[in-house]
Amino acid sequence: MVSGAAGFIGSHMCDRLLAEGHAVVAVDNFLTGAERNVAHLRDNPKFRLVRHDITQPLPVDGRLDAVLNMASPASPKDYMRHSIATLDVASAGTRNMLELARAKGARFLLTSTSECYGDPLEHPQSETYWGNVNPVGPRSCYDESKRFAEALTMSYHRTYGLPTNIARIFNTYGPRMKLDDGRVVPAFIDQALRGEEITIFGDGSQTRSFCYVSDLVDGIYRLMQAEERYPVNLGNPNEMTIREFAERILRATGSSSPIVNRALPEDDPRKRQPDISKARRLLGWEPRVTLDEGLRLTLDYFRP
Repeated sequence: MVSGAAGFIGSHMCDRLLAEGHAVVAVDNFLTGAERNVAHLRDNPKFRLVRHDITQPLPVDGRLDAVLNMASPASPKDYMRHSIATLDVASAGTRNMLELARAKGARFLLTSTSECYGDPLEHPQSETYWGNVNPVGPRSCYDESKRFAEALTMSYHRTYGLPTNIARIFNTYGPRMKLDDGRVVPAFIDQALRGEEITIFGDGSQTRSFCYVSDLVDGIYRLMQAEERYPVNLGNPNEMTIREFAERILRATGSSSPIVNRALPEDDPRKRQPDISKARRLLGWEPRVTLDEGLRLTLDYFRP
C-alpha cells in the first residue's frame, strides 16, 4: 500500500513498485495529489486506486507486505494553506497506517523530511543532528508534524516490534511536480518558460541540494527492504546557491528572464545539504542522475 500515491513522489514510487513486480493499493484523498499522476496506471491489473483520507481508518482485504506512508502536503504553499490537515495526516493518518501495518504483519515506511532539521546549525546535516526548528513558526505545521510522525513510528517499533523505516527526504524534483506549488524548482521553471521574472527570495546565497526523483525512489525502495530503524537521509549532496540554480535554469531553458530579489520568508533555511554517508554504507545508494540530465527530463515534461 502507498498512501499519498497520487502525489509527485508517491506516483513515481507506484511506478517503481509495479516495475519490480509488486501489486499496489494506491490511496489518496487528492487534497494536493492529482489523479493524472497515476492515470497511466489505471489499466494495470496490479494497480488499484482508492480515494480515501487516511486520517480515517481504512479496512483492507487480503495480505499486505508493506505500507508506505507518503501522504502529506509537501510544499510550503500547500502545507501553510492546509496547516491543520497537514498536522492531522502526520498524526492521526500516520497512526492509522501504522495500525494497518501492525494488523497485517506488514513492514512500514515513513517518508519524512529534511525540514526536521529546520534552519540547521550543523552543515551538512547528518541523521544524528536534532535540528533547529521553530515550533510555533509558519512552517511548524509541516516540520513538527513530520518530527511527531517519526516519534510515533519509532514508538510502534519499540512497543510492538513493528519493522519500520524512516526516509528523510531532501529537495527532490522531476516530472509531475505542480508548477504552482511554490517550491523553487517548479517556480523557476514556470517563470523561465513564461519569460517572467525569476523570483529569488533573499539574496540568493542560501543553498539547496537537488535530487532527481528516480534517484530518490531508488533510495526509498532500497530502504524499505533494509533493517535500519532509525532515519536515513536521502538526497543529493551536490550543494549550490539558489542564485546559481536560477542561472542553471535560465541556461537550460534558453530564457532571458531577469532575476529579481524579494524578501526572505520567515524561517526559510539558509543551508540544506544531506550527509548521505549512512545511505551509502547501509543501502549502497547514492544519486546517479546529474543536474543537467534531470533538468532536461523535467523540462521535457513541462514544455508545451
